[in-house]
Amino acid sequence: MAPSEDQPDIVRLRGITVRYGDLVVLDGLDLAVPTGQKLAIIGPSGAGKSSILRLIMTLERPTAGTLEIGGEPVWTMARKGRQVAADAAHLRRVRARVGMVFQQFNLFPHMNVLRNVTEAPRRVRGLSRADAQREGREILERVGLSDKVDAFPAQLSGGQQQRVAIARALAMRPDVMLFDEVTSALDPELVEEVLTVLGRLAREDNMTMLIVTHEIAFARNIADRVVFMEDGHIVEDGPPEVIFTRPEKERTRRFLKSTLPPGGAAPLENTTPHSRG
Repeated sequence: MAPSEDQPDIVRLRGITVRYGDLVVLDGLDLAVPTGQKLAIIGPSGAGKSSILRLIMTLERPTAGTLEIGGEPVWTMARKGRQVAADAAHLRRVRARVGMVFQQFNLFPHMNVLRNVTEAPRRVRGLSRADAQREGREILERVGLSDKVDAFPAQLSGGQQQRVAIARALAMRPDVMLFDEVTSALDPELVEEVLTVLGRLAREDNMTMLIVTHEIAFARNIADRVVFMEDGHIVEDGPPEVIFTRPEKERTRRFLKSTLPPGGAAPLENTTPHSRG
């Protein structure tokens, strides 16, 4: 279900520029994401899509511009009536509101599935072992891995490992979930199981989700809103039924023509069974 129009913005980027020497990755980007929105970010390689997620996760710092999470500046904080550079405690607190799932699974190979999911809640959220395990088992059931709690990462398929990574991020109870091309490292036959889990989460969960993906049909099914990017700019921004069937910009049309199946619009069937209502 799409968030109502009166929902406050939980993520806001204003005038964000990311530059590495002469290379401009993001160029004066403005983006606001309301609470509960499912936003798909699409575009060619090098467009700056993943950089947006890394900024929100505080893995990168902007060259210019401001980032707010829940109305609170990330890189500055209030002290004695003025804004000063954020300290480590402020960054940890803001970062705790965001979870991210990467292309690579990054699981702890020496820990079983349940411990991979419960380690951070115990250390960061301060849960007892019993409470962390109870929550962890519930989350693993949501991603279809209740029978793998005692398995180690090396005993799992790539799709199963990625679902553990999703469960691990969910276990921190973030307000915002970021997904960065989470199927790109998977064999084709394993992609669908991960997309199915993401579709279920999008349908059942009220959390905000930003999803960078090259799975265009999936993006149409899961998203309330789609942003098409190129060269560090937002080229087009709108609901999926507009972006994928009657985009305004010629560049968007050319990109979709190169990625969509013959016949044009991304199909709503035969992609994920958890299509938008």
